[in-house]
Amino acid sequence: MKKADLGVMVAVIGIVVMMVIPVSKTLLDVLLIVNLFISMTVLLVSMNTQEPLEFSVFPSLLMITTIYRLALNVSSTRLILTQHDAGDVIRTFGNFVIGNNIVVGFIVYLILAIIQFIVITRGAERVAEVAARFTLDAMPGKQISIDADLNSGLITEQEARARRQQIEREADFYGAMDGASKFVKGDAIASMLIVGINTVGGFIIGMAMNGMSWQTSAQTYTLLSVGDGLVSQIPALLLSTATGLMVTRAASESNLGTDVVSQVFAFPRTLYIVAVALFMLGLFTPIGILRTLPVAATAAIVAWRVQEKAKRMQRKEEETKVRSRKEDTKKPESVLSLISVEPIEFEFGYALIPIVDSKQGGDLLDRVVMIRRQLALELGMVIPVIRLRDNIQLKPSEYTIKIRGVEIAGGELMMGHWLAMSPGLDDASVIGIPTKEPAFGLPALWVNAEMKMRAEAAGYTVVDPSSAVATHLTEVLKRHSHELLGRQETKALLDHVKTTAPAVVDEVVPGVLNVGQVQRVLANLLQERISIRDMVTILETLADFGRQTQDTDVLTESVRRALARQICHQFRIPGQPLTVITLAPTVEERLQSSLVQHEGGVLIGAEPQLAQQIHRRLQEESAKLSAMGKSTVLLAHPQLRLPIRRWLERLMPDLVVLSYNELDPGVEIESGGVVNL
Repeated sequence: MKKADLGVMVAVIGIVVMMVIPVSKTLLDVLLIVNLFISMTVLLVSMNTQEPLEFSVFPSLLMITTIYRLALNVSSTRLILTQHDAGDVIRTFGNFVIGNNIVVGFIVYLILAIIQFIVITRGAERVAEVAARFTLDAMPGKQISIDADLNSGLITEQEARARRQQIEREADFYGAMDGASKFVKGDAIASMLIVGINTVGGFIIGMAMNGMSWQTSAQTYTLLSVGDGLVSQIPALLLSTATGLMVTRAASESNLGTDVVSQVFAFPRTLYIVAVALFMLGLFTPIGILRTLPVAATAAIVAWRVQEKAKRMQRKEEETKVRSRKEDTKKPESVLSLISVEPIEFEFGYALIPIVDSKQGGDLLDRVVMIRRQLALELGMVIPVIRLRDNIQLKPSEYTIKIRGVEIAGGELMMGHWLAMSPGLDDASVIGIPTKEPAFGLPALWVNAEMKMRAEAAGYTVVDPSSAVATHLTEVLKRHSHELLGRQETKALLDHVKTTAPAVVDEVVPGVLNVGQVQRVLANLLQERISIRDMVTILETLADFGRQTQDTDVLTESVRRALARQICHQFRIPGQPLTVITLAPTVEERLQSSLVQHEGGVLIGAEPQLAQQIHRRLQEESAKLSAMGKSTVLLAHPQLRLPIRRWLERLMPDLVVLSYNELDPGVEIESGGVVNL
């Protein structure tokens, strides 16, 4: 690589020096042949690349070859005007084109120059400009797509970084190609001007300084000038063609030859039609059947061979599939794929496909991505990928939500309708199909488009089916988030924290606690909807108390005390004091006396009559607070908080139970009721 770098630097310096120092005719012949070699090599490489970035050095190489070609023009011009001879290569090209007729030869050269400048160079320049513009315009959309795939778990952080670098390289490449195409255009103009200068200047020098007749002077210098122009124009034409190929190969998946054969001959019927048309053209026109028949026959043979190859490939694929299925059934490990369970599944009937399929205007996939982002911010954990699939065993408008393969929740939607929920006072003018809101079980109506406007005017909360499903899915995931946090997910969270706070992670795991114990503490917090986003505070608390006890319930209560400020702010309405329900002293005493030590922890063993009384009073006080639009929070003694929470978990799962130790001194507390007997 060092020798290659040194060689390129010496070559570039040599090109610049060649513009000043005269070059011998023999050396010029060699350099002109090298120019042809470079141009043909670049063209063939551009035809065989699958993606433009595989030949990312092309813009720089194009500029170097352009300067090299101009340096050759300067050297050849010096030889033409001073010695009226520029070597065998230029003379050979001039004799080949001009022959015995200067006018015809000059016209042929002009036609080649026009093709180079007007058709190929200008077209390549325009394509490069448009490609650069559209590549830059598409960058934000591509970045958003990468972020969406990353957030949904389809790609890793390394893959996302690689794709972002790919996008940046594409933008840089097409921007460089846009600029490099200007070199090609300028080279085409310079080549024509140099030929004109050599012709006119040589004609004058030949007559005035060398004593030639005007016929001899014109013949000599025109031949040399056109030969020089052709030697430069042909490599320039090859490079212009390579430029056009590089900027037009945008949607290619293989090299040019493979694409041409596979795509042009992909439809045999069209070749049969072309063969028949050529045969009829030769049969009924003066062109003659003998001239069109070979081409028509070739087209028909190619079409037949393409059809036969397609049939063989199809038979081979079918045989491969059958053989693969037979082999898979014989393999003992083929059964392993059947026992895997998806963490989260969302199944739906065929009538709900429009809310999932983006081609039909469905936005549920985008909503799922946003749900995972929202829960990551609220709960501090990454929800696993949610698998969406249709299920013909469900009712057309039915959907189910499964966790670990078990159905947890479900519902039924009415497509073409909206879900309207009453603000508290029903409006008789709003007519719809009675139902229940799936997420919270509130009474609601399915209304049509006409009633939707009336319901909104009456103060109803109106949502579309996709929003109703997204809300239901969000609540289910919040309620069961502790079931989705396993040891593997906990290890991933610890690895993430370790990137910014390695000391606290190393102190806790594995020195004080193992991953399983940390996972149980985090699951306990999530079960009561406590965010675990502040992992540093959680781990520091576990490091402090983990040496004193290994009881995960005790450790969880210690972490809750450390997160007091977060917990209080999480369960209070912003701008309002935290309204709590308290237990009367007599109730606390009776519950304290009923505590029973169990292997699963401390439980409340209250008498059934006492339990029913407390439950009824709690439900009454909770209903009052809910009617006032306030959250339901029960404040209890620190020793009673966890037993009461487990005691009320089945009857009142949404009740928040806090202890006095979890109150933040900076949060205002007000009493919302007292539970007494």
